[in-house]
Amino acid sequence: MNVRIEESWKEVLQEEFKKPYFKQITAHIKTEKEQGKTIYPPGPLIFNAFEQTPFDNVKVVLLGQDPYHGKGQAMGLSFSVPDGVPKPPSLVNIFKELHDDTGVPIPNTGNLTKWAQGGVMLLNAALTVRAGEPNSHAKIGWHQFTDTVIQKISELKENVVFLLWGKFAQDKTELINTKKHHVLKAAHPSPFAADKGFFGCRHFSKTNAYLVKHGIDPVDWAI
Repeated sequence: MNVRIEESWKEVLQEEFKKPYFKQITAHIKTEKEQGKTIYPPGPLIFNAFEQTPFDNVKVVLLGQDPYHGKGQAMGLSFSVPDGVPKPPSLVNIFKELHDDTGVPIPNTGNLTKWAQGGVMLLNAALTVRAGEPNSHAKIGWHQFTDTVIQKISELKENVVFLLWGKFAQDKTELINTKKHHVLKAAHPSPFAADKGFFGCRHFSKTNAYLVKHGIDPVDWAI
């Protein structure tokens, strides 16, 4: 796996790429590809979250668990799908809450690149997955890498909003200095959990209220 990553992130994470666990991730993915397995997202998009949201631009982190495992869905941004791909159920619920919270119209596309370019880092805890097998790369080392990403953001930046939806994401709170960052927690937006505390969480307006209070430009949530 040829690591192509945006320059500001390369500087922050350069030591990680040299560590044995990261080399094992690369070897694992290479082996699976040689065995004929399909890996999502495509190679050039594995680090898309870093490409679209340079380190200096991060003002919000929206943490997902795992890339989509269906053909054509994963694009390296948590919860996002490319233009023309039907919106997955969790994303449908995210847009519903966004509309109810802020009045932003529900977009026709599920492509969240505009959020990413506006400072919302759409980070999955695992950056790859085998086709049709959710969480299949959860234990190959990605979590160590993305935990470090969260810790670096916490350590080196101030007044970042972390959106942690569902227990998996909320367990990452321990990586964040909550004295200088803002953590918002809610149920996961999936159809199985959204009624238990995601709908009505108002995280989009709360995020912008916090950013404005700290002199940071709010996120333009419209797509």
